[in-house]
Amino acid sequence: MSSQAFQRSQVAVFGLGYVGCVTAACLAKIGHRVTGVDRDEHKVRSVLEGKAPFYEPGLEPVVRETVAAGRLTATTSASDALAGADVALVCVGTPSQRNGNLGLDQLQRVVTEIGACLQGRTKPLILAIRSTVFPGTCEEVVAPAVAGRNVKIVSNPEFLREGVAMKDFEEPSLVVVGGQDRGAVDAVAALYDPLGVEACKVSLRTAEMIKYACNSFHAVKIAFANEIGALAQSLGVDGAEVMDTLCRDEKLNVSAAYLKPGFAFGGSCLPKDLRALVYRAGRLDVSLPLLSAAMPSNAAHLERAMQAVLDLPAKRIGVIGLAFKENTDDLRESPVVNLLETLIGKGRDVRVFDPHIRLEAIYGTNRQFILEVIPHVGRLLDNRLEETLAWADHLVVTQKQTAEAAAKIVSSGLPVLDLAGTKLGVGAAVPASGD
Repeated sequence: MSSQAFQRSQVAVFGLGYVGCVTAACLAKIGHRVTGVDRDEHKVRSVLEGKAPFYEPGLEPVVRETVAAGRLTATTSASDALAGADVALVCVGTPSQRNGNLGLDQLQRVVTEIGACLQGRTKPLILAIRSTVFPGTCEEVVAPAVAGRNVKIVSNPEFLREGVAMKDFEEPSLVVVGGQDRGAVDAVAALYDPLGVEACKVSLRTAEMIKYACNSFHAVKIAFANEIGALAQSLGVDGAEVMDTLCRDEKLNVSAAYLKPGFAFGGSCLPKDLRALVYRAGRLDVSLPLLSAAMPSNAAHLERAMQAVLDLPAKRIGVIGLAFKENTDDLRESPVVNLLETLIGKGRDVRVFDPHIRLEAIYGTNRQFILEVIPHVGRLLDNRLEETLAWADHLVVTQKQTAEAAAKIVSSGLPVLDLAGTKLGVGAAVPASGD
């Protein structure tokens, strides 16, 4: 529960499908007064009779209980539902079109209807979009439909899985509310206070994007496990045992590690092992589209970073970081080396500082790699960060920085292109991954 007294709200839920009906019933169960709205008379009649309009484990008893208690009702009339509502949650479908784009017809119809019902209304309304929509939809589709009305718009994506939707609502792993108006965001977040989970309050577009990031990550995890399982089976290995063991590492594997936008990966392990795995799968005629795409994806990310640097309006570019990640002098397959090679080839004036790189101390394959790619790299290296800061017009940061180095970079006043996601300046978007 929130530390503040729980505020019961009057809520209109538009759409009584899987998301809308579960949302309506569960909000009513925790104490809100909820009116479900749907054009489908069968769904409305089912709710009014205390029945679930479809099968979802645990839903019908809650519908029956909350309707009997007078906290849940349903109607086909948007104006009736909005009459006393504090919050309107839009839970209509956004199905795929043939080209893969989202179909927003239902959303457009509902928000247009809401806008028409609010004409002349003085009581403020918070309009929360719970439907899955692409970033920018609230601003480009929803806002124009209610322009001139006393409405605050927020995004409140749902994370309900069919078959366990009631449990997902009542024991949420994530509650997200995004918007520009803090009061509206707080009010929608407060709807979920009895669930005991602190809501993530973010920007409007961030909230819209989070749902896509979550579902895409789930899809990637399934595809990854299936590809590892397929390759393991072809090698006579128990794929389930491989993945069960992988999941026991909660520091690097099942964790937030490597899940921050940053620079391309490199080094002596990740590229080598990915290439070897994909090669061996090919020899075994095992198709691994996801894993095969990892190296091209990394290359595409490096290309984006290169173009961002090439677009800088600067004559003298100071690059902070040369090794493939911080706290090492390993230059093998460092994406920064590729970046420097491109910048030099394009005639850019470049200097580099890396606190752990001393060319005279590098030997073996490490030295061979850098001298083959950039034979005169020694001429580009500064021994001290201050030298690079004094020389450069613009900085490009490719590694995480120590607090001391970060402070010096910030205090220099130089513009910064932050490829490492360290928040020292304007970022690009795959952290500088390591071994």
